[in-house]
Amino acid sequence: MSFKKIKNNVFYAGMNDEGRLLFDELIPLDHGTSYNSYVIKGSQKTAVIDTMYPKFTKEYLKSFDENSITKVDYIIANHGEQDHSGSIPAMLDKFPDAVVVTNAVCANNLKEMLLIPEEKIKIISNNEELSLGDTTLQFIIAPGVHWPDTMFTYIKESNIICTCDFLGAHYIFDDVFASPSKELERSAKKYFAEIMMPFSFLCRKYTKQLKEMKVDMILPSHGPVHNNPDYILNLYEDWAGEKGKNLVLLPFVSMYNSTHEMIDYLANKLEEKGIPSYKYDMVDGNLGDLAIALVDGSTIVLGTSMVLAGPHPAAFNTVYLASILRPKAKTASFIGSYGWGGNLFGKMTEMLAPLKMDIIEPILVKGRAKIEDYKKLDKMTDEIYEKHKAIGLI
Repeated sequence: MSFKKIKNNVFYAGMNDEGRLLFDELIPLDHGTSYNSYVIKGSQKTAVIDTMYPKFTKEYLKSFDENSITKVDYIIANHGEQDHSGSIPAMLDKFPDAVVVTNAVCANNLKEMLLIPEEKIKIISNNEELSLGDTTLQFIIAPGVHWPDTMFTYIKESNIICTCDFLGAHYIFDDVFASPSKELERSAKKYFAEIMMPFSFLCRKYTKQLKEMKVDMILPSHGPVHNNPDYILNLYEDWAGEKGKNLVLLPFVSMYNSTHEMIDYLANKLEEKGIPSYKYDMVDGNLGDLAIALVDGSTIVLGTSMVLAGPHPAAFNTVYLASILRPKAKTASFIGSYGWGGNLFGKMTEMLAPLKMDIIEPILVKGRAKIEDYKKLDKMTDEIYEKHKAIGLI
């Protein structure tokens, strides 16, 4: 495998994993993923920025032989998670004089998770620089996008930056440079939703910082290289913004169609008010689709049937997902149908409490909805309309 030139003395040494269907055994992948590694051949030293997912270690190491890399001086670990760091032990075996360069938090993770000896690690601080001769690496510690150990590596002379998981996408490619498309944007948005959205306030901080740096290229650790940085930075400004869009999310599970009927009714009434909605089947739907919708939605109304004395387990899963992804929605409510009784909404309301959402009075129906229940749905529609209007969405 030939390394692909990015700019000057910087080369792409990553690999595609087109057969991977799930990431972290949770996230469905539409386009597989890539594990990006970069090689910088300085006039005096050679550095590798991030390594490889363990599954591909053997092939990855072979690529160094194929590209006549006989010496590596520094292995830069921007983040300790093993899809980036997993091949470090094998790299240290292959290049025994190499030193792992990283921040203190990541160093601890590498020692704990990969058993990297402390003497093989050089700990750097924020904005510290490392010379490769004619090339200078500057390290920007960026905790929270998405682990506490994350950092960026800025290659000063080339004015390009390796941002690890930040600004990435689970997406395979032949051309290392990004070609804007609906598929790439969807993959990047889904990646943001599931990985970066809980840390949106930090995403805003680092998006602003990179815009101010006016870098020529952004080199993430998943997905293609952005040689038009504004493409991905502008998307992140939107996705990580504090204000949602005029959109209501309607995730639902319905055992005997009663809840589904109410969700359909609410969706139609919202449409009459000029408010689009997104209906999501919590049993048959793709979790990634819901995550994408959570980036934009300003209101969430969850519909669920009752199982024994509580909500359907699929409803719990969805509320839990929303609680940890921390979407920008400010308003929520519940719709549900039951047969003989129980507590349908209490636990789910508690789970959403940390998000400090405004909860519209839920609607609970025994069996099928009646005239008075549809009047309550009309009232809920009016309340959502007023809330969206009050924050300038309508």
